[in-house]
Amino acid sequence: MSTAVRRGLWVVVAAAVLAALAVPKLVTSGRDGDEAVSVTRTDSPPLVEVHTVAAERLAETLVTTGAIYADERVEVVSEIAGKIERILFEEGARVPAGALLVAMDDRELTAERERAAARLELAERRAERQKQLYDDGLISDQDYDTAATEADALAAELRLIEARLTKTQIRAPFAGVVGLRRISEGAYVSPQTRVTTLIDTDPVKLEFAVPERYAADFGPGKTVEFRVAGVEGSRRAIVYAVEPSVDPATRTVPVRATSPNPGGVLLPGAFADVTLAVREVPDALTVPSIAVIPELGGKRVWVVEDGAAQPRPVETGIRTGDRVEVTSGLAAGERVIVTGLQLVRPGLEVEVAGEAAPEADDAGSGTISEPSAD
Repeated sequence: MSTAVRRGLWVVVAAAVLAALAVPKLVTSGRDGDEAVSVTRTDSPPLVEVHTVAAERLAETLVTTGAIYADERVEVVSEIAGKIERILFEEGARVPAGALLVAMDDRELTAERERAAARLELAERRAERQKQLYDDGLISDQDYDTAATEADALAAELRLIEARLTKTQIRAPFAGVVGLRRISEGAYVSPQTRVTTLIDTDPVKLEFAVPERYAADFGPGKTVEFRVAGVEGSRRAIVYAVEPSVDPATRTVPVRATSPNPGGVLLPGAFADVTLAVREVPDALTVPSIAVIPELGGKRVWVVEDGAAQPRPVETGIRTGDRVEVTSGLAAGERVIVTGLQLVRPGLEVEVAGEAAPEADDAGSGTISEPSAD
């Protein structure tokens, strides 16, 4: 046998001896005449925390984004060509409906109206004389129709001039706040020239979109909450309209709500975080979400029955950030294990945190009996 082989055998033997010495002894001998010192080792029940099932109000919420829009908004423009004579509004001021904002030079149209009015008066007198002659049978039908038609045409011409004349005065179509002006006095404007912007911001409109599966839950009258950056606190809006179709690109349904805005704190165009209460159960049986364990074909929780852990299949409903509604499988008052789930087994005795542990028998106390002092 070679030297290398002998050395290997000695290493193996030495390792075996050390392993034997390291094995703990269950019974050790004391001095002569002393009683034996016995050590009994038993596993204590795992310590767990429980949640007592109780009914509570639970709401399923949906968080989405939206935007603030003015209740009414219009670009104020000129409808005719002409020269700006007076600007009668202040930028950023609130004006009532019908307020005169801009007056244009109307002298030419005023003269045309006076001329048309004079011609109409003359034509009406002539038509009246022709009617008398026609009634007496002195003129033909054609002569009378010609005079009456001329008077009607001049009346229509006068109405047209008066309509153009009213367009020289640009008025607010509704009450609101006037924006920045885009023209100056003395400027010549053409039709569709932008004068300013008129916005009504009380109330404001909140527009957002919800997934199509929730569309039926958001009819008119539904209340939602929203927050806007830079505005303290949350606000409420009431849904008044829902788009009657689904957007095929996003699979969502646009929804509009209205919210009071006294003082104009909410600005149109602002971004909003919207919180929607989709569904609410006033007396839901709930458990912490960490207590529900998904498994093949369903879900289960562990409950404490007679001091032992037992699995229980359950069905769930609404889920929030830290709560789950249990629709079947549990009753109010039952205790559901929420910690130590990896240690429990069916029928295994457990110790509930905060409860006094039961007194153990001497045989399983796990104490060490000291030698008698003789």
